[in-house]
Amino acid sequence: MRPETRYAKSGNLHVAYQVSGSGPVDLVWAPGTASHLELDWEWPKRAWLIERLGTFCRVVRFDKRGTGLSDRVGGAPTLEERIDDIRAVMDAARSEKAFIHGYSEGASMACLFGATYPERTLGLILWGAQARWVKTDDYSWGLTEEENEKMIKELEDNGVNSEYLTGAGAGVPKNDPAYLDWAIRYLRSAASPASFAALERMNSNIDIRAILPSIHVPTLVMNRTGDPVANVEAARDLAARISGARFVEYPGNTHSIALDDVDKILAEIEQFVVGRRGSASSDRVLATILFGDIVGSTDHVARLGDRKWRDLLDRYNLVVSKELSSFRGVEVKKTGDGFLATFDGPSRAIRCACSIRDSVRQIGIETRQGLHTGECEMINNDIGGISVHLAARIADAANPGKVLVSSTVKDLVAGSSFSFEDKGNRILKGVPGQWRLFQVEES
Repeated sequence: MRPETRYAKSGNLHVAYQVSGSGPVDLVWAPGTASHLELDWEWPKRAWLIERLGTFCRVVRFDKRGTGLSDRVGGAPTLEERIDDIRAVMDAARSEKAFIHGYSEGASMACLFGATYPERTLGLILWGAQARWVKTDDYSWGLTEEENEKMIKELEDNGVNSEYLTGAGAGVPKNDPAYLDWAIRYLRSAASPASFAALERMNSNIDIRAILPSIHVPTLVMNRTGDPVANVEAARDLAARISGARFVEYPGNTHSIALDDVDKILAEIEQFVVGRRGSASSDRVLATILFGDIVGSTDHVARLGDRKWRDLLDRYNLVVSKELSSFRGVEVKKTGDGFLATFDGPSRAIRCACSIRDSVRQIGIETRQGLHTGECEMINNDIGGISVHLAARIADAANPGKVLVSSTVKDLVAGSSFSFEDKGNRILKGVPGQWRLFQVEES
């Protein structure tokens, strides 16, 4: 029997999900660019794959916001919004901890979720994944900028077609006309031409290389040798950046997992899942760190005197606490006339920093704030690690009244409405190497 389609609330949006199988552990399937829960059951190999997973897992599948049976949205969601959806679906399905199976672009979601919420992640299972999808000077795999723009333009003009499906868009086998016909109908049902183009444009901005070393849950990475979407060497590189990750290569010139060797792949997944049923524990997590302080505090004291300065500082602290609470930030500590806070998503952190900046201006205070996303060590009620020092140095480098972020933060909010001014590479005191920084532009 096909499972019932249900809906989880993620903010104000409805995210469609299905639960199937009766295995002893949960597996959450993060799909590729677009999916359709109910059409999944119409192709025998896809249906069999889901059913077979259900013999050793309780399988939780969902359609990402903007696709399939989930609510449509304008543009494309950010990675942060996508991992919010994973958490919302897990909560609705009453799944405390799960293996996260990231398929294709869904692997980016899985990696960010596993690094941010290790306490809810039993392990990561990644298929057909790259850390980014467009070539750069320091990343030799993926489409060129020109090839990517051509693909997006074709999607905008004509929607999904056979060239997109059999090429670098979806990597569907060329020698199976019946599957190709079904795949075109499936993806056209999953997203409109404009939505597909927006999703692929967002995907082209994804770069998760900086967060991969922050993953400390068991990880299995799998790829086909001739995959036209995810280069096998790029997948191997992704696995090498995750401590202890296992990489397994399978033959084939397609992106699909459901070929004649799917039994071998499922056996590998089953062994991975059964062999790591214990909960993952780590005192290191991925977080977005915000440092902020008051510009010219000494001048304020000299002008106001100690008592009035203390009153102003109390009002400032109340504003900061209110804004942090509004954006799900956690205040770690106050630092004289400054503060240190963490967030489980970079977009929320940027919005909070901008809201603090604007709110404290109304009481006559200017701030400088710095943001970085990286691995933190949890030490009782405090945090430590190089990422914390880096965020502090970025705050020091910010101009009065400005919010400055690392390139990692900028990359992770790809597809959002934020605009940034490139401030170039900086040498930050006490932090090795050069760091490229970006200033959040005011709206």
